[in-house]
Amino acid sequence: LQARADAAQQALQQAARAVSRQRDQAAPRLATAVTEAMQALGMAGGRFEVQLDKLAEPAPHGLENVAFLVAAHAGSAPRAIERVASGGELSRLALAIAVTTSQLGTAGTLVFDEVDAGVGGAVAATVGRLLQRLGRDRQVLCVTHLPQVAACADQHLQVSKQAAGDAAPTSQVAPISGEARTREIARMLGGERLSDATLAHAREMLAPPAAAPAAAGG
Repeated sequence: LQARADAAQQALQQAARAVSRQRDQAAPRLATAVTEAMQALGMAGGRFEVQLDKLAEPAPHGLENVAFLVAAHAGSAPRAIERVASGGELSRLALAIAVTTSQLGTAGTLVFDEVDAGVGGAVAATVGRLLQRLGRDRQVLCVTHLPQVAACADQHLQVSKQAAGDAAPTSQVAPISGEARTREIARMLGGERLSDATLAHAREMLAPPAAAPAAAGG
């Protein structure tokens, strides 16, 4: 029994050291890639770090604890992600990590809730494009109030709440497409009153990107 226990302990140490070597190599690459993604997601100047704390004894997850540290803004020191990131920042960090590791993950469905909280304009458009990129090889569900993000989706589900008399309000989810989707994007752009300008802007946002012109031959 002692010989078997010693052999198992040796095998454990060997496997754990192999995992540690992989973590030592992957941690700086992940930190660099996520930090780069953060710059376009409304966290300019922020940085992401992976901290590997060695353990005195092997644990079920290996020879070290892995912690994610983040500095959301320039000039701030990286701290544990759960202590410094807001809800919207957490969603955007999750998006940055998901995009960075998109070819490695095995999850078939990713859900993002208010991933665009606190951003707008160009950053919102970047969020939409990144979600669209993730959706190429898996299902991505995103709750959003921004037309820049909604316009990047392959499918659009409209969530509405209705109340009748004294009855409790009910929520409904319905797929929309075609002109109905155009009007919904326009409503997200300009409010309940639709104008020709907001409708035209919505159609422009939903139009597929134009293909780059072919180079002329000599």
